[in-house]
Amino acid sequence: MVHVLSLLNQPTRYLFFTGKGGVGKTSLSTAVALYLADSGKRVLLVSTDTATNLDEMLGVELKNSPVPVPQVAGLSVLNIDPDNAAESYRQRVLAQMASEISEAQRATVREQLSGACTTEIAAFDEFASLLSEENQTFDHIVFDTAPTGHTLRLLSLPKAWSGFLAGNDRGASCLGPHSGLKMQERRFQAALAALSDPTQTTLVLVTRPDAGAIAEAARTSEDLKALGLSNQRLVVNGLFHASLRADAIACAIEDLGTQALAAMPQNLKALPQDQVPLRAFDTVGLPALRALLGQGTAPPTVAVTPHSALQGQGLDALADALAQAGHGLIMVMGKGGVGKTTVAAALAVGLVQRGKSVHLSTTDPAAHLTVTLAGELPGLQVDRIAPLVETQRYVDKIMATKGKHLDAQERALMREDLRSPCTEEVAVFHAFARVVSEARSAFVVLDTAPTGHSLLLMDATGAYHRQMLHAFEGQAAARLVTPLMRLQDPNYTKIILVTLPETTPVSQAQALQDDLRRASIEPFAWVINKSVLAAGTKDPLLAARLGSEQKQLDRVAQGLAQRTFVLPWRVHAPIGLSELAQLVTPAA
Repeated sequence: MVHVLSLLNQPTRYLFFTGKGGVGKTSLSTAVALYLADSGKRVLLVSTDTATNLDEMLGVELKNSPVPVPQVAGLSVLNIDPDNAAESYRQRVLAQMASEISEAQRATVREQLSGACTTEIAAFDEFASLLSEENQTFDHIVFDTAPTGHTLRLLSLPKAWSGFLAGNDRGASCLGPHSGLKMQERRFQAALAALSDPTQTTLVLVTRPDAGAIAEAARTSEDLKALGLSNQRLVVNGLFHASLRADAIACAIEDLGTQALAAMPQNLKALPQDQVPLRAFDTVGLPALRALLGQGTAPPTVAVTPHSALQGQGLDALADALAQAGHGLIMVMGKGGVGKTTVAAALAVGLVQRGKSVHLSTTDPAAHLTVTLAGELPGLQVDRIAPLVETQRYVDKIMATKGKHLDAQERALMREDLRSPCTEEVAVFHAFARVVSEARSAFVVLDTAPTGHSLLLMDATGAYHRQMLHAFEGQAAARLVTPLMRLQDPNYTKIILVTLPETTPVSQAQALQDDLRRASIEPFAWVINKSVLAAGTKDPLLAARLGSEQKQLDRVAQGLAQRTFVLPWRVHAPIGLSELAQLVTPAA
């Protein structure tokens, strides 16, 4: 019997599923929403992840308004689309402005409302409206959230904006005039109250039996408690028990899970816990989603045998290709949980092995490069774009320049404006632009945040590009080089897309590639990480999963990627300089 159903004995109205990317939040949240709807409840399933794959899992086109799920009475699904939310927000703010103001003034406000922080707060505004007391259409609202770092940012916004709005009678430039902000204040406060009420909201921390995912869940639990969100549960997804003790790969997978669970931090052990076993099938389609929680019949699977196509290039060949240039930016991108940090760290180590000086950094709020490296290497500089640090640096710079000649009252007003939560988004973009420019004379390897958060950063990059072109129009535009231009230059930037050999991660990597191509950025290569098929196994459960893996390997190699590199699943986790070096060292 699957114990995950215990969390549904007396479900609260709002259920939030959060955790490290790749732990199964979307599958579990969708299965729970389906279970509630099958039980006769009116349920809304909401994705706050711009890189969601709910449409593929449920076979329904997602919109920014509730869409009924065919063949499931009572279940609707909604995706909070940041672009649509931002345009709706702009229209509401402009509608509140006096009709007698000039078109030039309206154009100025619209320009102010075109930044990434406006997109963020507008998306949050859509999210907050779902927590409104007036919204009584559904018995339960289940949230499938973006990976941890982005979700913590989202859930911290009610408190951040409520504090900023208190006593503020002037507004914030990136969100429009004061009236545009004040119309949200009551909604923010109501959202904060609903999230903090344990009778209304349950936070479901999802992890896999993996040390990294468990550690992130433990940190997230404490961060959520600090925000006042204390009604938490833990779901351990993908528990595996080897049935063939002679299969080294299967036993290693089981042993790693057992060790990770035994070492679970005490704050997680204290939470109510549910467990879901590893399934032999992909959780795509209603039968599979119902079977995930032990309801209904599991879809059929077909076991396969590894073939020669898997004996292709490894990460050492990719490191060789990248090292041919004397410098450049290498951006490692992909869905959360696919191994971007491992691949980025390994490539950085590989470039140092090949005589290059490398700056390894990350834009992921939840990333821990130092844990992955577990040591220092001459020629390798390691740091991270820390939002709080970069925000303070940005504020100090603005106060020292634009605020230098202001009087005390004007400086106080400027500092108050800079307390706006959207200042963080601007500061992170400036730090990102600074790191991008370093690749003019050295190698920079950038481990990016999970897909949704990275796309917001790319949006900010595009907005800055358009702003600069407009500002320099008719002047020195021919000599202008923006961060976007550097990302579009294949001689300067190499984009590496990392995925797992599973349907959902590959589909999301494909969607990311499409988004990048719309911005005239062409990925250099794909890395398929943790291939059990390439490692070889005879365990019946793992073997049953390999048919799907083979399809995804063929799908990538035969149409999606210009260059494909495969990393087999490893008995020892690639943590530490020695293990990382093995990934990028040619076989003897």
